[in-house]
Amino acid sequence: MTDTDDYTYDVVVVGSGAAGLAAAVTARLRGLSVLVVEKTDKYGGSTALSGGAIWVPGNFHLDRAGLADTPEKARAYLDATVGDRVPAARKDAYLAHGPRMVEEFHDRTEIRFMYTPGYPDYFPEAQGGMAQGRSVEPCIVDLKRLGALVGSMRRAGLPTYGLTMTSYDFRFLNMVGRTWAGKKTSVKVGLRALKALATGRKPLSLGEALVARMRLSLDRLGGDLWLSAPLTGLLTDGGGDAGAELLADVDGDAGAGRVTGGRGDARAGRVTGVRVTGVRVLREGREVTVGARGGVVLASGGFSHDQALREKHLPAPTSTAWTHAAEGQSGDALRLGEELGAATDLLDKVWGAPSVCPPGEKPFFLVADRGIPGMVIVNGAGERYANEALPYHAFVDRMYAADRPGATTVPSWLILDARSKARYIFAGLFPGQPFPKQWLESGFLKKAGTVEELARMTSAPGLPAAVRRFNAFAEAGTDEDFGRGDSVYDRYYGDPTLPNPNLAPIEKGPFYAVPVHPGDIGTKGGLVTDTEGRVLREDSTPIAGLYAAGNCSAAVMGETYPGPGATIGPAMAFGWAAVNDIAGALGE
Repeated sequence: MTDTDDYTYDVVVVGSGAAGLAAAVTARLRGLSVLVVEKTDKYGGSTALSGGAIWVPGNFHLDRAGLADTPEKARAYLDATVGDRVPAARKDAYLAHGPRMVEEFHDRTEIRFMYTPGYPDYFPEAQGGMAQGRSVEPCIVDLKRLGALVGSMRRAGLPTYGLTMTSYDFRFLNMVGRTWAGKKTSVKVGLRALKALATGRKPLSLGEALVARMRLSLDRLGGDLWLSAPLTGLLTDGGGDAGAELLADVDGDAGAGRVTGGRGDARAGRVTGVRVTGVRVLREGREVTVGARGGVVLASGGFSHDQALREKHLPAPTSTAWTHAAEGQSGDALRLGEELGAATDLLDKVWGAPSVCPPGEKPFFLVADRGIPGMVIVNGAGERYANEALPYHAFVDRMYAADRPGATTVPSWLILDARSKARYIFAGLFPGQPFPKQWLESGFLKKAGTVEELARMTSAPGLPAAVRRFNAFAEAGTDEDFGRGDSVYDRYYGDPTLPNPNLAPIEKGPFYAVPVHPGDIGTKGGLVTDTEGRVLREDSTPIAGLYAAGNCSAAVMGETYPGPGATIGPAMAFGWAAVNDIAGALGE
């Protein structure tokens, strides 16, 4: 930070998803001036496209629900799932920061959550796991409360056909044709829509509700946010060279970046002993400098939309066409952090999201769809290779692990019969709603009168035998090969009217097949951070003035995904913690 900066704030935040907005809101709660710079023309990041839930053990909503969660139980669960892939201090920090963040935001801002009853941890049978779950989701909010800020908010565009539903509602709506609870929920959701029409309200739920509440809070607290303002560099003070800077080409080869000031080999593009004092951004066609008295918080997401980085780091095959992350997430923070000598971790991992990717359409995330009866997923040879109802992240891991020549799992085939198509919501289509005509005409969707014919159409010769074996398991109510339906999580999206909620024979034609790809809701590797969100070098020393949260940082959840909202919860908690650290330093 120098006297020549175009603008100066106490805190500069890069990115406007949950991590960035949480950091910005916290800054204002601490009396600090704050600017959020957003690369795209919409705020909200991938959070706006998500379910909006947060997984925060020990938060007060769980206490009010009488769940008796404890730090010891939560730590045991993280040890059982995350293991030692992440330092113990970071896991403990999350368990400490998370509940405090939830309570403060509830008490002092418009950010409100509610417990989602019965949504299990993803591995509820593990030590410390909870069958009733630890997930809370944002309370519904009226979009109109945002006023002039509405037009610049990222919208999810989910296939809800004008209905506003929470994740709790969806669990029952998924069984609208099967249970009274489903029918009752459909009436509730319908009445909500009628009330909105009558009153002129525009209710939002899920990730849109969370972003709306966070943006409304920031606006009321007086924080600034610039749209269409991509980060182009980090300003640094090299310990005596005032105004030294790092300027890297964030859309190209980071090695082409120009480095001045600091100590180290500038030609190698790495600097040590520096302090980050601000940022360079493009604003209205002009590069401007913004000083940050306290620090810069990187919260700009991962590298899901950069094919070169995907091919460098992720398992093959991989494609930007399979990601659900918001556009603009092309590894900017990763490149700039590496230029300053930041350590990185987990770059080979994504937050997995098995998806169908119709031609010309956005990918569709198969969350509940893999739990319905009368459906299997097979490899290219027509063989089952996993419990289809696994938590989505674990299923993507299994897709890659099971891939082999002659029996590829990338893509796999999802096989569905007419009875299940008529009974359950699938790929955003309500029970009985026909598949889009273009799916069939393009060849994306295969339709056949028999399983044998479907096997020929998909070049999966083992399919008839796999379906016969699965049908025998379904009749008996036990999946002897992969244990589908054994876990509480499996059954959450299953059909409770069946002996095994996840099993029914595939026997009523026509039969359908759609390809399934290992999609993602974001990459989970990035800059290594400490308990307060400070970015660390390879020797574990912090880069002064530089913090990171969300998907541009290496996930505190390591290689796994413990529960619904285990992405957004840590993003918010470490954004909150980072600014608390900045506030403490500025107060000294």
